[in-house]
Amino acid sequence: MVINANEVDYYDLNKVIIGSDDAEIKVDNVMGQRYIGCGAANKTITVDGIPGNALGAYLDGSTIIVHGNAQDAIGDTMNDGEIIVHGNCGDTTGYAMRSGKIYVKGNAGYRVGIHMKEYKELYPKIIIGGKVGDFLGEYQAGGIIVVLGIGYESTVPVGAFCGTGMHGGYIFIRSDQPPQGLPIQVCCETATDEDKEIIKEYVEEFCDNFGYNAKELLQSRFYKLTPNTASPYKQLYTEN
Repeated sequence: MVINANEVDYYDLNKVIIGSDDAEIKVDNVMGQRYIGCGAANKTITVDGIPGNALGAYLDGSTIIVHGNAQDAIGDTMNDGEIIVHGNCGDTTGYAMRSGKIYVKGNAGYRVGIHMKEYKELYPKIIIGGKVGDFLGEYQAGGIIVVLGIGYESTVPVGAFCGTGMHGGYIFIRSDQPPQGLPIQVCCETATDEDKEIIKEYVEEFCDNFGYNAKELLQSRFYKLTPNTASPYKQLYTEN
């Protein structure tokens, strides 16, 4: 199915997408329509244009491919599936994400991965190709965030307050320098080859999507951020 989104309201557009029996859906001329693919399962949705906020919110196993930039809150509370953005995206990418994968070729805004969480086999992953804004991994409770910093090799590709409130999961940052001003609740160390095995699969998939060389990227220095168990934020989220 091919849908021309020109002058179509977001509600009507998503009603057609979710109601379609087609497994392959292409949406052309997108310009700011929100919630595209919200809750969708077992579909591949290709978007040409710039989708609005909450692309793929509550996504439940579908793949969404965006040939353009995306706005805020992509993958909000997504359960499973993939979102692949051939451009940049806005703030709160992967907000409260439960599982699945988000790949962004370019940059992302503030609060990437805020409130990400994991449970048993449900394990979210966010891979950003460029740089990100402040509060990366804020209150992160699980999953993996990777910032590759492609094109920003002379700087640290993350903003201020990285890992604030982090109490689970991993953050990997490709950089020759560690991020500065980390909270005491976050540990930062140079990633070993063994550490890099944790992210190898996802970096390779990123490169397959966007045409980069995974071997070259993985040979670079990465810093691994984890919660400091000596001063755990998780005490704030439990009764005992």
